[in-house]
Amino acid sequence: MAVRPRRLRSGLLLGATFLAGIAAVPAYRLTAGHFGIPVAQAQEKVEHADTYRWLTLFGDVFERVRADYVDPVSAKTLVQNALNGMLSGLDPHSAYMTAKQFRDMEVQTSGQFGGLGIEVTEDSGLIRVISPIDGTPASRAGIKAGDIITAIDGKTVEGVPLTDAVQKMRGPVNSKITLTIKRQGIDKPVIVTLTREVIHIQVVKDRMEPHDIGYVRLAQFTEQANAGIKKAIAALKAKNGGKLRGLVLDLRDNPGGLLEQAVAVASDFIGQGEIVSTRGRHADDSQRWDAKGTDLIPGVPMVVLINNGSASSSEIVSGALQDHRRAVLMGTRSFGKGSVQTVIPLPGGGAMRLTTARYYTPSGRSIQDLGIEPDIKVAETREKVEHFGPAHEWDLNHTIKNTGGTHAAPPRPDLPPLAASIPDKPPKDFPKFDPKHPTSTDFQLLQAVRVVNAMAEQPHAAAAK
Repeated sequence: MAVRPRRLRSGLLLGATFLAGIAAVPAYRLTAGHFGIPVAQAQEKVEHADTYRWLTLFGDVFERVRADYVDPVSAKTLVQNALNGMLSGLDPHSAYMTAKQFRDMEVQTSGQFGGLGIEVTEDSGLIRVISPIDGTPASRAGIKAGDIITAIDGKTVEGVPLTDAVQKMRGPVNSKITLTIKRQGIDKPVIVTLTREVIHIQVVKDRMEPHDIGYVRLAQFTEQANAGIKKAIAALKAKNGGKLRGLVLDLRDNPGGLLEQAVAVASDFIGQGEIVSTRGRHADDSQRWDAKGTDLIPGVPMVVLINNGSASSSEIVSGALQDHRRAVLMGTRSFGKGSVQTVIPLPGGGAMRLTTARYYTPSGRSIQDLGIEPDIKVAETREKVEHFGPAHEWDLNHTIKNTGGTHAAPPRPDLPPLAASIPDKPPKDFPKFDPKHPTSTDFQLLQAVRVVNAMAEQPHAAAAK
């Protein structure tokens, strides 16, 4: 009988998926093969022989390195290096974690951890910033999405596994760290010195915008995401006499998080129906998650802001809201991470993060390597944003293929007439973005408020509750 490992939430990118235990042998048709051996048995013998040969090669290399490498090296180090290579060579999101890295990941998904406050990924041997987290040392130091970290404390990160590089960036609270950064448009290295601190992620922020329209920013899908959204909506209603005319949900530069939180947040605005489904290698591992709540603001028009930093759980939520026509998506194409990782504990306290499924929006779209296309395209700046490294999933090395789903979102005949006149980029004289004055300097947000207001004025718009 196959034994399945304990079901766990994934810690960083997507979670709450399942891993098949012992793989079932495919049902080959048993026809007579050479020497009277059934075809299935013959193929199985060949596969076992190949596996044994490669494991023998691994053992030979392992012993030669341990015996003849210039310096003594432990068996533990060699095996951990081999595990790193085995998993990181599969796709950008599979990885081996030591016991400490596994513990750190579990702490991070709770919404509080020590470090700098940046989401990073591997990029051609270096480290690329997906996004800084609001209110952290990285954000205050001006680290930007797309920055390439080339060195930590003067030592190159080239060839260093991503998990090791992340570990180097963490350390005692109040200790200093220096990052060397390659930034688009600057010819010389940018040197940034930061002070580590305990990162308390304020995952949800809210405020009122003009025309009685609420604004909610969700920075990351931690365990606090859904509770934070509910609290923010309640606070906005209280500020505005118990009702809202519209809502802007900001998922820009939100790198994702826990799948269960993505489902819960989408359920805050979708009363019923599918939110997301996943399909793995084995048919019995396919899953579907439906809305499990009530719309917090039924009938209230919504716009969701996305960009290339919106990934994984952000794409699940925005894709579900778009497919159900519950919200209009505005901004630029999202990152395109359409895969699910399962965290599997290993003997010795470590774990592996393994890509085990692709996910699909309610209309059957796979956004892997493609991203979510907004209903209304609006750039944040007039200048073309160049990137040293990948800006989307398709730019990463050895990504998994997009298979098994559709690619285009259903047509949107429900957009307000104003949508056709929304400019796709700011005018020449538009002020530079100032985080202290976002309402007047965030061009995408300004257009989102215009669209929500127009939707609220449409005759068929339901009364806000």
